[in-house]
Amino acid sequence: MNATNLHLFVLVVPLLSALAINLLGRRSRQWIAPMVLGSLAFSVFGSIIIMARVIEHGNLSYTVGNWRPPYGIELVVDPLSALMMVLISVVALLASFSSLKSVEQELPGREHLFFTLYMILIAGLFGLVLTGDAFNLYVLLEITSITTYGLIAMGSGRAALSSFNYIIMGSIGACFYLLGIGYIYILTGTLNMADIARILPTLNAPVATATAIAFALVGLWVKMAFFPLHSWLPNAYSQAPTGAGTMVAPLMTKVTVYLMVRVILSMYTPALVFTHEWIAQGVVWASALAIICGSVLALGQKDLRRMLTYIIVAEVGYMVGGIFLANANGLTGSILHIVNDALMTLCLFLVVAAIIYRQGSVSLVSLQGVFRRMPITMAAFTLGAFAMIGVPPTCGFFSKWYLILGGIDGGHWEFVIALVASSLINAILFFRIIELAYFGSLQDGDHHEHLSTERHEAPWWMLSPLVLTAALLIVVGLSTGPLINNVIRLMIPVGF
Repeated sequence: MNATNLHLFVLVVPLLSALAINLLGRRSRQWIAPMVLGSLAFSVFGSIIIMARVIEHGNLSYTVGNWRPPYGIELVVDPLSALMMVLISVVALLASFSSLKSVEQELPGREHLFFTLYMILIAGLFGLVLTGDAFNLYVLLEITSITTYGLIAMGSGRAALSSFNYIIMGSIGACFYLLGIGYIYILTGTLNMADIARILPTLNAPVATATAIAFALVGLWVKMAFFPLHSWLPNAYSQAPTGAGTMVAPLMTKVTVYLMVRVILSMYTPALVFTHEWIAQGVVWASALAIICGSVLALGQKDLRRMLTYIIVAEVGYMVGGIFLANANGLTGSILHIVNDALMTLCLFLVVAAIIYRQGSVSLVSLQGVFRRMPITMAAFTLGAFAMIGVPPTCGFFSKWYLILGGIDGGHWEFVIALVASSLINAILFFRIIELAYFGSLQDGDHHEHLSTERHEAPWWMLSPLVLTAALLIVVGLSTGPLINNVIRLMIPVGF
């Protein structure tokens, strides 16, 4: 193992730990926590080393089995994929602390099955951000989807039905993406992303190229739940086991948005994608509609976890719209929001996990007066809410700022208005819960008669990652300048 192939080990270690968890975890669940946390801690340190190496010395490329592209599988690490590796490993490690306790409570005797899928999913996410091959991207996208279907189906109630709906929509999305890649292969004769980017501009086949782009993007939009292709997401994420939601909600949609950025920047190139200005403008209008509709739908929810899932739908609109603004500030805001939204969503879903662990429900009525029992949890929730609203100096403010600048630069006032309106709706959503939690009475209503007013926080395993994530919202917000200058700017195409 050396600096040139360390990223391969970051990908493989969670995969090997999945096998070990399945074999040893069924004998004794005492094996599970050390293997999960050990392998993810390795991924965090490995990802940070890789990111430092890429920023200092440039991109890394590794061909598996020494088969050179276009025949072999190429793994590529540039500043953007290195940033995603750090994000995935950090979110996965923090989420796993909380998941170990919630899975122990919700899925007794099936912990080894849950964490086998959990670790395969993480390995698949690493593969998605590393691969330089368009077809392998499809394979890895399906690996992550299949493991997510399984994790969601392990929930109770209607979780199996929600997982089935997700399978249907996910399969439709996969078919669209695969058709797009099929067109590309027919046109170029290669599946290597760098070769595709080199050959496509030389072709005189605008209709076929546009068709391929359209199929691939629609496939990714279904996978990321871009409104109105979002119908599978609220039920799937809200009915999954709590531990699955804590990992899947912050990462799946964000990694898919990253894939869209990767496809546009590294495979098709912005010059091809944004050739027809009316298409880009149409996507920005659709994004503005997604932001407004996702936020308004969140207003009608009576369960905190379900409300958060509709906020995710709105946030997808933020990121897609920012990219199709087709200017530097919009793209910067979108990439920055991938990082920020993953951390904000993780913080809020860790709060959900802590509350469910202690009182079994996150319906809004059950949150009355919960601050008196769980003050640290609710303080972290307040910080996560401020970040979602966009209050400085939390990280959410800075990505929204760049997105708004991008909207102004591009003359897309509908997008700017949607961003501002969404922030105001988020303020209403979260201050409604803050009022209930801080000023509501635990004794009000039959639902709370059995609850004690004594302080009763979630266990340390759930509380410590929550506090750390809440602190990260401030730290990342204050580090926005170096993050943009040293990482994100490196990925903005010249003249964009």
